[in-house]
Amino acid sequence: MGEVDWERARLFPVSGIGGPDEQERRAASALLAVVQSVREFGRAITVPMGAPAGRLSAFIEVPFTDGDKHLRPDGLIQVAFGQRIWTALVEVKTGRHELVAGQIESYLDVTRKHRFDALLTISNQLVATPGVHPVQLPKPKTQAARLHHLSWSQIRTEALMEQANKSVSDPDQAWILAEFIRYLEHPRSGAIDFDDMGPSWVHVRDRARTATLHPQDKGITEVADRFGWLVSFAAMRLSRELGAGVRPMVTQAQLRDPAKYLQEAVTDLAATGQLHGAVRVPATVAPIKITADLRAGMIHCAVTVTAPREGRPTTRVNWLVRQLKNAPGHLCIEASTAWQRGRGPARTLDETRADPRVLIKDPDHELRAFTLSLTSNAGPARGQGHGSFVNSVLAAVETFYTDVVQHIKPWAPAPPKVRENEATAQDEPAPSNDIPAAAQDGRSEGVFHTAGNALQADTSGT
Repeated sequence: MGEVDWERARLFPVSGIGGPDEQERRAASALLAVVQSVREFGRAITVPMGAPAGRLSAFIEVPFTDGDKHLRPDGLIQVAFGQRIWTALVEVKTGRHELVAGQIESYLDVTRKHRFDALLTISNQLVATPGVHPVQLPKPKTQAARLHHLSWSQIRTEALMEQANKSVSDPDQAWILAEFIRYLEHPRSGAIDFDDMGPSWVHVRDRARTATLHPQDKGITEVADRFGWLVSFAAMRLSRELGAGVRPMVTQAQLRDPAKYLQEAVTDLAATGQLHGAVRVPATVAPIKITADLRAGMIHCAVTVTAPREGRPTTRVNWLVRQLKNAPGHLCIEASTAWQRGRGPARTLDETRADPRVLIKDPDHELRAFTLSLTSNAGPARGQGHGSFVNSVLAAVETFYTDVVQHIKPWAPAPPKVRENEATAQDEPAPSNDIPAAAQDGRSEGVFHTAGNALQADTSGT
């Protein structure tokens, strides 16, 4: 019997996980233990909920009584600071199990009754708009106490970012965090990344291909909403790779009225067969726009780069091309000019490398921006795996960022240079012997005073 056959002891074991109840209990206990033990990770989880800096404590399956109801939330987090204690209830779901509206309402009542600060729900459900809860609840219930939601994908992403950036200073705490990440990555943990466009995907996809999709068709709203989830997950995937907080781009209109924004997305999907989203990577030149064209079966990723504000048109084109050394030759570049109507000239990167003038329609019109886009095939399948729509979108975004976006730096004007000192004025010529000395002195004074007055006028003018 060799050591290779032995199973290594783990801080958070997955062995023995049976039904969904045991899975949820293990996941909740593991998460709360790490929140309490790893200071930096605990702060990353609790600060967005409004928790202050302080000593963290976590408890599992805390019992409460609300009239005839005997309630037992999956956990409770407390932060002690000074004489005050900040408290949040925690409700957890794992696997394909979704949060239940009635259960959340009961826990909101407990939160309000005991004057707790927040209720945190955790499941594999994602949201397209930050701050929106995946379960629709009556407004009076949500206004009574602060309701927050985290997906297991978000929790795993935050843990991986803390690990990649070496944010955890204590070696023992860093090891605890690594064990938690390993636990979440195991299939039996119940923490699942986004992997399904929903049961209505095939119907909506086929209707979009034949241009027969209608805003009232069954499942179209679900598909439009899940594409927003997919964009959010694409941002998480990039965050894990880069160790940086990549975020989905959300408009003010979407934040004000998510339901209205979703309905507009449904209308656009029925009319054009397209789904739209965008993600922003910190310190990049612009957001990455993502378009899924279901009619054409294509994924388009694009970024718009502001052109330099000086130099000839070919100089501005070459400025961009020099930064795309590793980009694929079929990358499409579209040039936009001032006062342009309609689309500008569009050529591939290979064509532009051979002759930058192909992007210049009229040399007298100033080049203002370049739109770079990369197109790939959209997978038809609803789930993950080879040939799936989810994987095709994730791969398209990651490839576009890796090959194109990360290499582009925004143009900035050159800083002004210090002028060289002007040459020292030559000496005045010697006075002529034909002119009396007194007259010479008077003339010299006149010249001096005239120069002085001119200097004073220039200074006052500035």
